[in-house]
Amino acid sequence: MTRTAIVTGAARGIGAATARRLAADGCQVAVLDLHAEHAADTVAAIEAAGGRAIAVGANVADSDAVAAAVARVVDELGTPTILVNNAGILRDNLLFKMTEDDWDAVLGVHLRGAFLMSRAVQAHQVAEGWGRIVNLSSTSALGNRGQANYSAAKAGIQGFTKTLAFELGRYGVTANAVAPGFIETEMTRATSERMGIAFDDFLAGAAKEIPVGRVGQPEDIAAAVSFFCREESSFVSGQVLYVAGGPRS
Repeated sequence: MTRTAIVTGAARGIGAATARRLAADGCQVAVLDLHAEHAADTVAAIEAAGGRAIAVGANVADSDAVAAAVARVVDELGTPTILVNNAGILRDNLLFKMTEDDWDAVLGVHLRGAFLMSRAVQAHQVAEGWGRIVNLSSTSALGNRGQANYSAAKAGIQGFTKTLAFELGRYGVTANAVAPGFIETEMTRATSERMGIAFDDFLAGAAKEIPVGRVGQPEDIAAAVSFFCREESSFVSGQVLYVAGGPRS
């Protein structure tokens, strides 16, 4: 059976790698990002490899936009039974410098976005009697200097995930979270630029602190998400998998 997956924040980085991986696994993929045109490259890569994908533009923190996006996926690809909540932004700053807008923006995209997308998609999953929800957390959920907003959001994602597992398990729907460590993406490149550190030096410094001796790649996270989305992972739910090159929690 061909499954339909929605991956949010899938224009680049972890989201794009996850969309490509799920397509390689045999899924049809809705590549969702704030603006549909930003998702064009991911869709093109999937189609070039023989898969089927569509680009969908939506602000995941807007309930009307989410409803419209999910309705479009149903119309064009069929019932979505796999949801990967990956969309996220950074507004890093120390607490005394952090504005209310910085706080609200990050919590809105990460937590409100995951809530709205999950609420919309679970109705289709429950009706089908099968579903997979995978939420992207982070090692920052354990605390990270300058990321009070992001850390709170990513910790909240873990509690949200475990609650979904309790509520949806009886309907054949599992919910799990992947918590990446340091991953080489445009987001971490932006962080190095903001800190005034050359990206190669930033990567090298991070790798020295990771037991396996390298930083992560988006494909490392995509592989973990792929596991949680499989048929044979039906007895795994409510879990948080740290993919960080070493033990976390």
